[in-house]
Amino acid sequence: MDTGQAPHHHDPIGPDPIGHDPIGGNPIGDYLRARRGQLTAAPTAFAGTGYRRVPGLRREEVALLAGVSTDYYTRLEQGRERNPSEQILQALGRALELDEEAVAHLVRIARPAARRTRRPPAERVAPALRQLLDGLAGSPALVLGHALDVLALNPLAAALYEGFERVDNLARMTFLDPAARSFHRDHDRAARASVAALRVAAGRHAGSARLTGLVGELSIKSHEFRILWARHEVRGKAREAKLLHHPRIGELDLHYETFTVNAAPGQQLVVYQAEPGTPSADGVALLAALTAGAAPTPKLLS
Repeated sequence: MDTGQAPHHHDPIGPDPIGHDPIGGNPIGDYLRARRGQLTAAPTAFAGTGYRRVPGLRREEVALLAGVSTDYYTRLEQGRERNPSEQILQALGRALELDEEAVAHLVRIARPAARRTRRPPAERVAPALRQLLDGLAGSPALVLGHALDVLALNPLAAALYEGFERVDNLARMTFLDPAARSFHRDHDRAARASVAALRVAAGRHAGSARLTGLVGELSIKSHEFRILWARHEVRGKAREAKLLHHPRIGELDLHYETFTVNAAPGQQLVVYQAEPGTPSADGVALLAALTAGAAPTPKLLS
């Protein structure tokens, strides 16, 4: 581990909404710089060190906490050092107060070579998975691709999203469809979750043309997306509450479970449910009854 000394310096963390390449460029440096800026207060060890011009930790403070030299850490942020050891990455994760998922993301983007050797296969939903979707008649369910594209959904999920112009990509719907503002009762939370999931995908599918195109489109068309993308927060889809407002049913408090599709790497099955015996469960049942007679046609991209 590099523990040499370097001259003392400070560096401002200015706003950089899009960064270099929307996904590529200097991923490890962009990530470290963004996460360093999210630490709004220095640890106790740095209390009373004087006026701070910018929020977050200084480079030399992160280096000290991680047990590396400021020069080495600076080279990491600038992209001049691209082969940090597992030990250093774990130490940086502790210094930046990253959770387990965020550290795993840091390790993935620091090991890019093995992940860029194969073109991902076309994302098609297997007939058996489509049959499973249709069998989940009492729960809205959909299959997502690696970039949050909606690859398939059952009639109840189509009815849940019926207020949107198109049911094509969850991130695009959240930021570019006006219906999202009323559909998500906590739109800010939904937006952050969507971007954090895309960041995880970018780490797992480096070089994906679909991801690059999607991030580029959202960066151009949504100022909110640009700001959130620059934060480099990571959080995959697992289990989380969804506070929704359906145009016909009203308020729905749902949670979702996400299942990895082992036969199709990158695909996920997402199933929404309401707590039994709650008004939201009654709302889902009513939506299912309304859907049973005339199922909406899914407005998917062809």
